[in-house]
This record gives sequence, structure tokens and C-alpha cells, in this order.
Amino acid sequence: MKVPTTLPRRRLFRRRYCEGASTVLIVAGIAMLVQPFTVDLYTWSFPVILVGALAFVVTSHFPE
Repeated sequence: MKVPTTLPRRRLFRRRYCEGASTVLIVAGIAMLVQPFTVDLYTWSFPVILVGALAFVVTSHFPE
């Protein structure tokens, strides 16, 4: 039996989608940082930005 050389990749783990989601997460964190309404959003802004930045670094190594 012949083994295929290329397996179909999941579309979920494509760079285009994951980098876009990471960028949206970073922008949401910045919006949480500069909003004047609640301290809870301000408190969670740095972890959200950090997770978005780390996700962007990881997803930049995903295949096209």
C-alpha cells in the first residue's frame, strides 16, 4: 500500500486564521487598557496582550 507523501492539513491551524485571531486579541487587550469604564478590564488587559503576543509568535511558525 502506498503512503501519501502529503497529508491534508487542518484549516484551523493555518497561519492566516491564527495570526488574525492573535492580532484581534492584542487589539482587544489594548482597548481594555485604555478604556475608562472599569478597573476589571484594565486589570486583565496586560495578560490578554501577553497571550495575544505569545500566540502571534507561535502562529507565525505555522504553515501557509
